[in-house]
Amino acid sequence: MSQFHSSCAQLGSSPKANGSFLALNCASNWGVETISLQNMKVNEKTAEVIQAVFQHAQYPDVKGKKSLPVIGRAQYNLKNLHIYNLAIGRSEVELREDDVVGISIANVSATFQGTLRYEYGNWLIKVAQSVAFEIETHIDLVINPRLYCSNGKVAADTSDCYLTFHKLTLLLQGDRDPNWLKRVFTDFLSFTIKMVVKSQICKEINNLATILADFIQETAEHFLSDGDIGMDVSITSAPFITSNYIESYHKGLTRYNNHTAVINASVFSPAQLTEHRMLYFWVSDDMLGPLVTAAHQDGRFFCNVTGKELAGLFETDLSTPMPTLLDQLLSSGNSVLKAWSTSVPHLWTTPQGTFVRSVAAVEWTSGSDDLDAPALYFEAEVEVVVRADYAEKKLILNATATQVSILTGSFSPGKQQLSEGQVEYLKEAVEKIGIPKVISYMEPGLTTVMNRQGLDLFEIINPEVLFHQGYVIVQLDFGFPHHLLVDFLKRTLE
Repeated sequence: MSQFHSSCAQLGSSPKANGSFLALNCASNWGVETISLQNMKVNEKTAEVIQAVFQHAQYPDVKGKKSLPVIGRAQYNLKNLHIYNLAIGRSEVELREDDVVGISIANVSATFQGTLRYEYGNWLIKVAQSVAFEIETHIDLVINPRLYCSNGKVAADTSDCYLTFHKLTLLLQGDRDPNWLKRVFTDFLSFTIKMVVKSQICKEINNLATILADFIQETAEHFLSDGDIGMDVSITSAPFITSNYIESYHKGLTRYNNHTAVINASVFSPAQLTEHRMLYFWVSDDMLGPLVTAAHQDGRFFCNVTGKELAGLFETDLSTPMPTLLDQLLSSGNSVLKAWSTSVPHLWTTPQGTFVRSVAAVEWTSGSDDLDAPALYFEAEVEVVVRADYAEKKLILNATATQVSILTGSFSPGKQQLSEGQVEYLKEAVEKIGIPKVISYMEPGLTTVMNRQGLDLFEIINPEVLFHQGYVIVQLDFGFPHHLLVDFLKRTLE
């Protein structure tokens, strides 16, 4: 695939006028993907993730010995520590200029349960028993994760993690009014439990942050692939954080059959993005070109039409009379029309839309093995301008022909050349029948590919497709499906 080349978009950004939000700018050869989540959305999802961390964290058994005033030497063993009740009062996410994401989780109300085996005593008294216990807590959690580049992926360092306990009450068998002796022992255990919970929660948060970062990038790479066609979205440097957005830089290289697109230049500028939507995709012609090349080489640009479907196409009223040959082909009842691209389609984008120029071959036979049966073959150069929309979870393409030329053609028997009248008819048929038919195949086909990667699981809100010179911007608001996050966390943490 020696001609498989493209050019690269330079790094960009998308500063917002006001408000706290998260923005991810992915600069690459195909463009910039910008994601901005409003405060409410970020805080909502952050709270869900932190809640899952608390609930699914694996707390180790705690054993120890200690000499305590009055009661003497104490031994203890806490087992099966787990959370059975949890509520989060408030969460806040702040992006900082020093490349830190500040996450503050306030008023986490959590109740732990478990089993405690303990012994304590001195020459005067000895106590030994195994009891169920509960720990009632009110906790504030502060995490300051730093993002960095690791093996081509975004990774998170959450070692800057603090838990503040405003309340931690240890209840042995639900006893809310223990005697002074038991209170000395439970106060000591409460301190030990604080250390265990702090260590384990911060450890789990760091583990989950790495898993989520990998999951998001792998999901993006999977979404941008189909069959042998894919895209390398490895990051090229550490993410950059400002007070308004997070920016990361990705390769964005189209891959096909072990070949990867080559990158050179870009027309991206941050000023090309607006400031009022949650999610932006900046898609350049240099991204689409390699994808079209790969699709052509993968044999995806073809269609076969037969039977009633074929006959129905030519019920369209055309100004040019149908040639006798085509009438004969239709009347056979078994005729087959095959169409395919003979070379890589060329595309370029302008404010009017994305123009596509392609040479297509059409073969129409009667379906008979008779060598003298009627048949038609021709090649047409077609140029269309395409505009796209997305509504009701479906891709909508509007294609208008700007040029149709019949390059060559013949009909059998005898491979006779086409007459001027036949050429004029075919030009009109390609424009009014062929192009709409191809679009009718592409709309559901591309929609199916996107939905196979999970696009239909998201709530796409008021999408807009904006065409510019050399690139397209898709901007929209969206809703992340809650059940996807929950299912992911369950699979990952359980």
